Amino acid sequence: MLILTRRPGESLYLGDNIKLKVLSIQGKQIKLGLEVPEDMTVYREEVYLKIKEQNSLALQASEQDLLAAASLWQEDQKKS
Repeated sequence: MLILTRRPGESLYLGDNIKLKVLSIQGKQIKLGLEVPEDMTVYREEVYLKIKEQNSLALQASEQDLLAAASLWQEDQKKS
């Protein structure tokens, strides 16, 4: 992990098109400003982790559904 020190009003760049600016610090809370390309999605960590979890669950359900459909199709083929 890269650790940098910045004061309010100071910025840093991530690559050529992402700017991170420290807007203010109040106690243990830091207010950040982000300038990112319009087509880039930005999530808070807890939201991002929840999305990953839901996507994983959806993928598992899809695999289970596919196996259930395949077994039904095989039963149908045996009856014919």
